[in-house]
Order: sequence, then C-alpha cells, then structure tokens
Amino acid sequence: KIHFAVRVGDVQPLDVYLRDVDEWKGWNESREPNEKDVFNRRYIFSLIRYYPRGETWLFGGVFEVLDRSGNKPHIPYTVQLSDKYKEYIGRLLVAHPGPGVRGRSFRPETYFAKLKVAQILEKPYQGEAFPGYENIAHDFSQLESIIHQTKTDWKTALENVKGVYLITDKKNGKMYVGSAYGEAGIWSRWCCYIGTGHGWNDKLVNLIQQSGIDYARKNFQLSVLEYMPRKTDDSKIIDREKHWKQVLRTRDFGYNKN
Repeated sequence: KIHFAVRVGDVQPLDVYLRDVDEWKGWNESREPNEKDVFNRRYIFSLIRYYPRGETWLFGGVFEVLDRSGNKPHIPYTVQLSDKYKEYIGRLLVAHPGPGVRGRSFRPETYFAKLKVAQILEKPYQGEAFPGYENIAHDFSQLESIIHQTKTDWKTALENVKGVYLITDKKNGKMYVGSAYGEAGIWSRWCCYIGTGHGWNDKLVNLIQQSGIDYARKNFQLSVLEYMPRKTDDSKIIDREKHWKQVLRTRDFGYNKN
C-alpha cells in the first residue's frame, strides 16, 4: 500500500521524520481504534507531505509488515524498514497532489503510475536552512527537529548572538518574553526549551507539568525580537528584555511572572 502521511492535528509528519526515525516508524505501525486492516499487504511505500513545497512528497522508506496482530483493530502493526530503495530515503521528492480523500493507505495500482519524480536531493533532507534572524517564526516542533539534528547553519547563527526572544502560545494568544546571553547565546537557551518544554520559567513550568510537552509541540511558536553580538554586555540584553515585556504587557496578560 502507499502511505500518504499528512498532518494529524498540528503535528506534521515531516517534523516527526526529522525529529526521530523511530517515531516516524511508529507512524507506519499505529492503528486507530476500530480501524480496518489498512496496511493489508506485505509492504508500505511511505510518502511524507513535504510542506515547504505544494503538492510534493518526500520518500520515507519502504516498510515490510511483519505482523498484523490477527487483524485485530487498535493493535499496532509490526513493521521494519526494508533495504528496498533505502538510498533514496529523504532524498526523493515526488510530485503528486495527493489522494484528496480521508485515509492514509491507498492501493498502488491506483496512484503509483501518477507519481512523478520532482527532484532527487544530493543529501537526505535535514530541514529548513537558517532563514535569517528576522524571519524566525517557527513552531516548537520545527525547532525541535532542527536542534535534535544540531543543524550546523542554525547552531552557528544562534550560538553567536545574544538577544531577546518571544514565545507565543497560539492556542490562547499569551506570550512570553525571554532573554539569552552567556557564551552559547540563543542556541543554548532554546535547547533548554526543547528539552523541557518550559525553559524553567515558572508559569510555563506549571503549564507543561499540567499538559505535557506535547502542549508546547502543538502550540508554541518561537521568534527573535532582537539580536546582538555575543560581546554585548549582558546588562544591555536584560534591559531590552524589560522593554519588550513592558511593550507587549506580558507580565499582565502573558506568561512572564516578573
């Protein structure tokens, strides 16, 4: 079967694939309650919605179905990544509008002949290139993939500046203003958020303890309000942080405690 993997809620399969190969494998094993035996053939040809480009899919591998658990609903499949076309995983981009209907498993005899090679990347796709400080407005899950991969362009850019950043909760509109200084700059600070979901800020700690890190993955967006050279005195960064807290009223209406 062909697996057209698309967004589930706010979770993009491309971000999952970049974040953790085992988590991506799980997308090919999971079964919803009362779901039919959708992957009822020996192999799954997996395609990932490539959201940076419309009507394009990234090849995510061929998985062999080892166990269907007696065709019982809600019990996950057991699959393993096959060596078939392994050298094209993360490199092959396929042009196709997609099935256009609900579901994730489709017969190849209906769709395979309509798939067109759009591009073969020189190296496996590793996520978006650093767009410039002014253009960062990225979801937590996107940055999670970037940081887990330690993408060199992002790491180099962010660890060489100090600055003031903004976290926006897209679910309720609340904001948090924070500052990053010290030797590793913004990169180090954001690594802490990716690891914890809250960066040890009191109100965010309470939120993540109650709702889990998936809340951050689904709802947090990070951006840079100001950036300065790493040699900038920390006191200046702190003063600018205070300024933005006042401008955006994040103590009164957001997640800043002080």
